[in-house]
Amino acid sequence: SRSAMDHQPKFFENLSGAGKAIGVLTSGGDAQGMNAAVRAVVRMGIYVNAKVYFVYEGYQGMVDGGDNIVEVSWESVSSILQMGGTVIGSARCQSFRTREGRLQAAFNLVQRKITNLCVIGGDGSLTGANLFREEWSGLLEELAKTGKIDAEAVKKYSYLNIVGMVGSIDNDFCGTDMTIGTDSALHRIIEVVDAIMTTAQSHQRTFVLEVMGRHCGYLALVSALACGADWVFIPEYPPEEGWEDSMCVKLSENRARKKRLNIIIVAEGAIDCHNKPITSEKVKDLVVQRLGFDTRVTILGHVQRGGTPSAFDRILASRMGVEAVLALLEATPDTPACVVSLSGNQAVRLPLMECVQMTQEVQKAMDEGRFLEAVRLRGRSFENNLNTYKLLSHKRPDAELPKTNFNVAVLNVGAPAAGMNAAVRAAVRVGMTEGHKIFAVIDGFEGFARGKIKEITWGDVGGWTGQGGSILGTKRTLPAKYLEKIAEQMRTNSINALMVIGGFEAYLGLLELSAAREKYEEFCVPMVMVPATVSNNVPGSDFSIGADTALNTITDTCDRIKQSASGTKRRVFIIETMGGYCGYLANMGALAAGADAAYIFEEQFDIRELQANVEHLTEKMKTSIQRGLVLRNENCNENYTTDFIYQLYSEEGKGVFDCRKNVLGHMQQGGAPSPFDRNFGTKISAKAMQWISRKLQETYRKGKVFANTDDSVCLLGMRRRNLVFQPVAELKNETDFVHRIPKEQWWLKLRPLMKILAKYKTSYDVSDSGQLEHVAMLPKEAETGAI
Repeated sequence: SRSAMDHQPKFFENLSGAGKAIGVLTSGGDAQGMNAAVRAVVRMGIYVNAKVYFVYEGYQGMVDGGDNIVEVSWESVSSILQMGGTVIGSARCQSFRTREGRLQAAFNLVQRKITNLCVIGGDGSLTGANLFREEWSGLLEELAKTGKIDAEAVKKYSYLNIVGMVGSIDNDFCGTDMTIGTDSALHRIIEVVDAIMTTAQSHQRTFVLEVMGRHCGYLALVSALACGADWVFIPEYPPEEGWEDSMCVKLSENRARKKRLNIIIVAEGAIDCHNKPITSEKVKDLVVQRLGFDTRVTILGHVQRGGTPSAFDRILASRMGVEAVLALLEATPDTPACVVSLSGNQAVRLPLMECVQMTQEVQKAMDEGRFLEAVRLRGRSFENNLNTYKLLSHKRPDAELPKTNFNVAVLNVGAPAAGMNAAVRAAVRVGMTEGHKIFAVIDGFEGFARGKIKEITWGDVGGWTGQGGSILGTKRTLPAKYLEKIAEQMRTNSINALMVIGGFEAYLGLLELSAAREKYEEFCVPMVMVPATVSNNVPGSDFSIGADTALNTITDTCDRIKQSASGTKRRVFIIETMGGYCGYLANMGALAAGADAAYIFEEQFDIRELQANVEHLTEKMKTSIQRGLVLRNENCNENYTTDFIYQLYSEEGKGVFDCRKNVLGHMQQGGAPSPFDRNFGTKISAKAMQWISRKLQETYRKGKVFANTDDSVCLLGMRRRNLVFQPVAELKNETDFVHRIPKEQWWLKLRPLMKILAKYKTSYDVSDSGQLEHVAMLPKEAETGAI
């Protein structure tokens, strides 16, 4: 990005909201995570000394005025982080569509000196906000003419700033990788699919699941990818003529292969290539008539909008809410209305109308039957999902597959992480499609040395996406002491490439194997690593498979503990999380659970800091929020142990609050993988296998594979906005080997967020935000790590 020389770092403490008033409203359909966004806007607004107002019931409340527009305090948004829906209500509003309605709304806002609006809703709500902004000065002049406001007010409140956040479970808004609520909706869908799979298997049934998405197939597509559905119908990519036959052939083939269940996912807006609807009933009747399979339809309906927001949505919404307030503080009469959004892993601001226009373009392309164009306009992430789904769901007949005569071994290394099995499944299926033979190694490098290795095929990995832990078995053992034996196994089974799915040990293992290349020619083959560990401590990647599932486990547990603490009043819980020396889980868990503090190794703390935290909690107990939550990473400090902190808090809090402690332990490694981890594991692993194929072709000379350069041992990681292959040798400089963490970690930038939302004074470097970008039509070959 920009060089440090051009820009003095920009700190948010220099931005003041004094004298400004911000109104926040939620509009359109509700989505999980809207409350987290409302909470972040309110707290950040108050933090910078602005006044913040709730506008109840969306635009309807803005038109009705009165006690629908109320100033709020810090405590007003306490305890809403874990609630689904929106606590300030949302309504479809007819009157705001008329000029009279907007005139009334403008009057109500000016009376309260509100000239900054933060709108959380879908594209309709945001378009309405933009129109309101364009009409604003005209509306004020009209109000002055009729004597409702004076000429002074027209000058003083001459322009309206608008910042939008997209809250919509459909993920149908262009320019944003993820809209608030999408991840939570996927959680609901996957919970249902996992539950249905057990009953479907018992009875050899076919299930047709209808998911939401009138105009956008994102939920259907990603849930199909995450549960390995047999067939998916989405509006952007209608099936070809004669799909009825090919679907039935596919279903009966699967039955013949002893697959006991079939799952078909239908988006509610699914169509065929003549723009005629494909309904779940129609699909069911077809299967029953043609194949006679016992078939059931389940329509998920509003379940998808309900329930508690996932950790991802809470963090996304909190980041966006803070960013929205920054955007309002920096807005001038000339800045267009913008939306704050995430691209890959980075917060960005985009002109609202550009996003809306592009979103409408998709619909237009679909109406006109330009379906390839529609998929492309949806963005890289969508296109990526579709291509991966197509690769993994349909097995081509053996006769059609290329034969490369290459053997690729796949193994899991390190501690179990949810999503490892999804990664193995993708590797096996993509590998077979590319024409290789795939061998599964049982129990990591140790099993490899003992010869626990067998060929694994397409059908063997069916149903693996939803399984937690590691089916292949995984060990922390490093290869160094088994080099001789592993080389021998590679020779015996003529293994031409290695794919290692695992955590920090996997990274160390690849370093050891590449160092051993001089001695053992067997290791002169392409090797790739896919990061999978709950700790998220692998250099070269912002995320690792399994961390999202662990984060959800921590968040769920903290929610329950907060409930217990609220009931007993004046109680503080100290919760210990995993992560080794990496504070990712503790820090992000604290952000997602609304904790008061998180102690991590990366940010040294001393007794004065502990003292300050106790005093902070003592002050908090005087307000209406009488509970505290403190997270501690297991290795944040060898002397300030969880017991020590618990005892210190107990002693210092005497008479004000009492204390309890809770060590979360290994439950953080278990559980069914979250949609994010299934999807991330599937996509990153498919990409790694394609890299192996390319490297095998490049390094195949005179009848054998020989690879001994640094760039033939890589780690595939997600970096900001892209998936990148990085030679492990180059990552050495970025690694703190003593503490097994990367030297620089992106999420430390989010650390001040947690402190701000917990009411601590802190410094926050916001140099990264503030550049208004444009919605780019992306070149074909670019590919994000967006999931």
